[in-house]
Amino acid sequence: MKPHSIALAVSGTLLVASLCAGQKDPHPEKPVKNNAFDYAELAKAPEKARLKPNPLEKDPDAVVAGQFLFENHCAECHGEAGVGGKKAPSLRAPEVQNASPGALFWLLTSGVTRKGMPVWSKLPEAQRWQIVRYLKSLGPRSDADANPDRPASPTAR
Repeated sequence: MKPHSIALAVSGTLLVASLCAGQKDPHPEKPVKNNAFDYAELAKAPEKARLKPNPLEKDPDAVVAGQFLFENHCAECHGEAGVGGKKAPSLRAPEVQNASPGALFWLLTSGVTRKGMPVWSKLPEAQRWQIVRYLKSLGPRSDADANPDRPASPTAR
């Protein structure tokens, strides 16, 4: 009976090993590189758009509303804390955080469809400004943000 037990154990081990090997993705997606190319569209914002101030800049409720909109429309690609993902670059990068609110609003409105960024012009203007307000509240990425399981908390600032 001992040989049967050994054969069963070896078979079980081989089965588990083959299942584990089958679960591994043979073509894992490479993460998006956050380089200047990813943010070149911001520089294309017309001067008139870049100079446009956010009318909700001083509205504390705009950050919370913008976070809700971001989670429903943007987090799927840009990550829950805006740190980027497989589909889209980080929104906490200096290129985004140093961009004017008007340039961010213009990009949200115009989109970058050839790179997968949808046009959000159908969202009401106030909602687009709320998203801009939320993005600016995130600030640059810190070492603590490297943990994607930890949600952003702009309202705690």
